[in-house]
Amino acid sequence: MEKKNDRGQSGQFEVAFNRIHRCLKEMVKNASNDAFVELLNTGFKNHSIIRRYKNELYQFAKLRNAIVHEKVDVDYYIAEPHKEVVARIEEIADHFEKPPLAISAASTPVFYYYEDALLKDVLKAINKFEFTRFPIYSKNNEYRGLLTSTDIIRWMGRKFSSDVISLENVQVGEVLTKNKNYYVDFVSEQATLYEVEERFDEYHTQDKKLQAVILTENGEKDSKPKGVITPWDLLDPEPNS
Repeated sequence: MEKKNDRGQSGQFEVAFNRIHRCLKEMVKNASNDAFVELLNTGFKNHSIIRRYKNELYQFAKLRNAIVHEKVDVDYYIAEPHKEVVARIEEIADHFEKPPLAISAASTPVFYYYEDALLKDVLKAINKFEFTRFPIYSKNNEYRGLLTSTDIIRWMGRKFSSDVISLENVQVGEVLTKNKNYYVDFVSEQATLYEVEERFDEYHTQDKKLQAVILTENGEKDSKPKGVITPWDLLDPEPNS
């Protein structure tokens, strides 16, 4: 019986599986042991990338055990996974080793405004680009808050006293709601998509709705925004590589 080369489908599968296993060992530090499934069971609570692929990885662990434990010789596997399965586990291994950056899912460029900007300019951006959240800064580039389309509608409702609302000289600072419970977080533009997902999860576990994560050069809130991620931006289950 001819031996199959370890470059075959089973060999490729095992290599990809081991790549993921190494990443799990680096990520998950509080597991009782380094077994693949134990790392999954422990790590999914704190790592969104594990949660994203958890079900598939459980199935891959079963397949890996069936392949490797029934290996007749070092280079001979008794079973071969489908090409699609190998391609999928290699794709996931790539995501573990080099997660997509959050900027790939962010709205860019960012439309942000200073407090003395005119509200009518914000409305033009909403109409043309359908953005609904805008970081607002002081003239000293200090972050002041997040202006949303909901804020604008509520402001208009309060101001409505006739058939016409004049917006000609209304500044953004007049519309920005003070002391509202809008939660916004900041991360570096080098943050991964999964790090941002974890921020949203952290706020959710505290019963707080994170409206947006703003990406800046160094992760500081008073730095120029490079991208904005809202919960809607995270709905795509498959990030781009």
